[in-house]
Amino acid sequence: MAAKLKKGDKVVVLTGKDKGKEGEITSVSPADNKAVVDGLNLAIRHTKQSQNSQGGRISKAMPVDLSNLALLDKNGKATRVGFRMDGDAKIRFAKTTGEAI
Repeated sequence: MAAKLKKGDKVVVLTGKDKGKEGEITSVSPADNKAVVDGLNLAIRHTKQSQNSQGGRISKAMPVDLSNLALLDKNGKATRVGFRMDGDAKIRFAKTTGEAI
């Protein structure tokens, strides 16, 4: 099945502690139905100082379920994603505007 959200898409979070925040998808895991959005859903890892790295509190973006994300259209509004055939190619389009993504 074709992916509705892909790496590099601008998305908005629909639910959770980061509701309403926007970001760009850095990686997608279709098997787990999750995506990592840059700068959102941060978890803090406390690390000890070592020879190779400085210790302290390091923030890491954790995966968000794909159902909690919505694509942003060119107007900056959340939209659903549809598919249509354009000649021989299958393309994604924004349902709000009808434009190809």
